[in-house]
Amino acid sequence: MSPAAALELRSLCKRFGPKEVVTDLSFRVEPGEVFGFLGPNGAGKTTTMRMVLGLIRPSAGKLLVLGEEMPAGGRRVLPQVGPLVETPALYPNLSGRDNLAVFGAELGGVPWSRVDELLALVGLGDRGRDRVARYSLGMRQRLGLAVALLHRPRLLLLDEPANGLDPAGIREIRSLLRNLSSAGTTVFISSHVLGEVERVCDRVAILRRGRLAYLGDLSSLRASTGTFLVRIERADEALQWLRAQPWGGSAQAGPDGTVEVLSPTGRGRDLNRALMGAGFFADSLVPCERDLEEAFLQLTEEER
Repeated sequence: MSPAAALELRSLCKRFGPKEVVTDLSFRVEPGEVFGFLGPNGAGKTTTMRMVLGLIRPSAGKLLVLGEEMPAGGRRVLPQVGPLVETPALYPNLSGRDNLAVFGAELGGVPWSRVDELLALVGLGDRGRDRVARYSLGMRQRLGLAVALLHRPRLLLLDEPANGLDPAGIREIRSLLRNLSSAGTTVFISSHVLGEVERVCDRVAILRRGRLAYLGDLSSLRASTGTFLVRIERADEALQWLRAQPWGGSAQAGPDGTVEVLSPTGRGRDLNRALMGAGFFADSLVPCERDLEEAFLQLTEEER
């Protein structure tokens, strides 16, 4: 029997009055996975995360967190979830260290050694005694992450964790999240920073207007859609022949005597077979990857 998912959505829906903002959403997040949750503003990401945290009830479908159905099981599982959703609600007149102590007291108390360990972990070891009012946005984000980690959660729920961080800070947080995942913590990240999501996440779900538009890894999203860069002798003649084919009308000249063309079936071997049948012999066929941002925008663009 497979272990319970860290997070599972089954045909999840949420309506506010007549407007449905999440529609028939289904996916699983496995234990120890780093999972990205992407989509433009208004796609339903925040609403879904609020349902995961038991802050609002689904209108239909099922939502399971650590094997317990929400919101009924919230009292049992939410103490095992570490959220960082939207701007961290911190006490500006207290130090970072005292903020962690206050939040720790709400969890039944944590030793100062744990507080200092977390400050070092998120890169605030030398600023822990400074008042939070003097912290930059990135420092507040780091402290919010430390708050989420106080009780060693099994599931970490993060909304834009790189918000306000400089490139070095982003790299440190990326390393931290991968280390947490390796130790068994499941990390669920909502973010607009595609490059960072690609570097840290095992899989992603992409929403479009409340519906699932893509589920898988980002490398597959970038993969060729059946277009190849062909290095071939007599490239000009081959280009003319390709453009005369029903499937090759979009063929164009590439760099250094190559041709960029769509395969008749999406597979390289069938393109090669067609070229050979016409007397053209390719030296190489290389799949053309899509730009990640372009692929994301194509998936999520609004209907005209």
